[in-house]
Amino acid sequence: MAEVKKDHLEIKFRLNDGSDIGPKSFPDATTVAALKETVVAQWPREKENGPKTVKDVRLISAGRILENNKTVGDCRSPVSNLSDAVTTMHVLVQPQVTEKEKKTKKKAKGDLKQSKCVCLCFGRRL
Repeated sequence: MAEVKKDHLEIKFRLNDGSDIGPKSFPDATTVAALKETVVAQWPREKENGPKTVKDVRLISAGRILENNKTVGDCRSPVSNLSDAVTTMHVLVQPQVTEKEKKTKKKAKGDLKQSKCVCLCFGRRL
């Protein structure tokens, strides 16, 4: 593994099938939006359901969905300060819904009766 500068963070992006993009070194000033651009650009072409735009991508680090205006430095954890540490960010792909698709879904929902679920628990009181 190459030596990483102190003001850089080594990041790999974990895809939903368990494969990775990276690791790659990013300066602390890099925004989350720029990381998403990297994911879209480096997405393996043979994989189905890849993101088409940055808006389709969600990055999760340490259990939090990262906001586009945050920087890599803001996402640092104490573990990332260890030598040779690689931060794993999980990638979620959620394609944007177009207005046409929204209208189609509304029509479909209106046609069906809403189902309701009821749960009853019959137990003995002690």
